[in-house]
Amino acid sequence: MNTKEEMRDITILAIESSCDETAAAVVRNGREVLSSVIYSQIDLHTLYGGVVPEIASRKHIEKINQVVEKALSDARLSLEEVTAVAVTCGPGLVGALLVGVSAAKAIAFAEKKPLVGVHHIEGHICANYIENKDLEPPFLCLVVSGGHSHLVMVKDYGEYEILGRTRDDAAGEAFDKVARAIGLGYPGGPKIDRVSDLGNPEAIAFPRAKIVDNVYDFSFSGLKSAVLNYLNGCRMKGIEINQADVAASFQKAVVDVLVEHSMEAVRRHGVKQFAVAGGVASNSHLRAALEEACKRQGVRFYRPSPVYCTDNAAMIGVAGYYEFVKGVRHGWDLNAVPNLRLGDKI
Repeated sequence: MNTKEEMRDITILAIESSCDETAAAVVRNGREVLSSVIYSQIDLHTLYGGVVPEIASRKHIEKINQVVEKALSDARLSLEEVTAVAVTCGPGLVGALLVGVSAAKAIAFAEKKPLVGVHHIEGHICANYIENKDLEPPFLCLVVSGGHSHLVMVKDYGEYEILGRTRDDAAGEAFDKVARAIGLGYPGGPKIDRVSDLGNPEAIAFPRAKIVDNVYDFSFSGLKSAVLNYLNGCRMKGIEINQADVAASFQKAVVDVLVEHSMEAVRRHGVKQFAVAGGVASNSHLRAALEEACKRQGVRFYRPSPVYCTDNAAMIGVAGYYEFVKGVRHGWDLNAVPNLRLGDKI
């Protein structure tokens, strides 16, 4: 980065379209969100009990220009005043990703702006920088979303080591499937969180899986199957199902595993800062349990506001900023990579 760039503010226009939110944001110097616009498709996909990829892609095409224009308008900036364009290029739904990548490339090409591809999970981790101005690497981060459950050591900006990951279902995926099974519908996470307040988390002893060869890895498919077996058993025996008790007991099993693995990593690696990120990070019971566990360990706990836990472009703008200042630039061959892993070269 040359001296002229170092002296001026760096303003990133960011685009996120990896799943069912069409989002754009403007972020200044990696920590200040000038605007953040999100068009959510939740109401539409609720009709189908989950995200329909083809519908998501079409809606992104319809809304992408509108959210970008609104983000620039809210930030009171023109495209000429933007330093660079950042966009999620993976992982995610390939059709949805392609809409955002194509829009970002078109804007960057037309305005002669640098283009920066961003890893979606890195964006979730970087969401913690928005409201926690004092947070800097190194720290440990638990990333929990609909498609990912990762324990990540953040060694530096853009430098990550994955300590543990899910072997099967991610935590958010398990929430959605169990919510559907007990009649709560989609999206499952927020609904289970609310209903659990009315139930007894000790009512049903659901299993907590442990992976022998890696104490940091997660597995939630067995827990999901245990819930389904319990429900089927109750129906076969004519036993009334207490929806709130099932939700609370299931949620406690997930939270217990996430917290236990996280604190094991905290102890073994001697970290003093711990953060949580991803859509499931907005779960009130998980946030409270992690905060209490960190307090007992004498570790500083960080978490984004719920609006920055779910998919948004502000987090992509933050991640894009740190990539940009490292000198990362992408060409017009930047493509959507639906199975992109954290740490893979984009």
